[in-house]
Amino acid sequence: MAISYNRLWKLLIDNHMKKKDLKDKAELSTATMAKLGKNESVSLDVLVRVCKVLNCEIGDVVEIAEEKNMHSD
Repeated sequence: MAISYNRLWKLLIDNHMKKKDLKDKAELSTATMAKLGKNESVSLDVLVRVCKVLNCEIGDVVEIAEEKNMHSD
C-alpha cells in the first residue's frame, strides 16, 4: 500500500497556507515535513495535529492507495 499526502497539499493551497505555516502551527519537525513530502509514514499524532490546524478529518489529508506493480511477467 502506498501513502499519498496530495490531499494535504491541496488543502494548504485552498487555505492559502505555506508548508512553513503548517510546520509552525502544528509544531512539526523538519524531518516530519520531509517525510510528508516524500509520502512516507508519519505517526497518528502528527496527522491529528495537522487536522487540528486545518480543521479537517484524517481522510482529508492522507490517502492510502494500492501500489501499482510496475513489473510485467
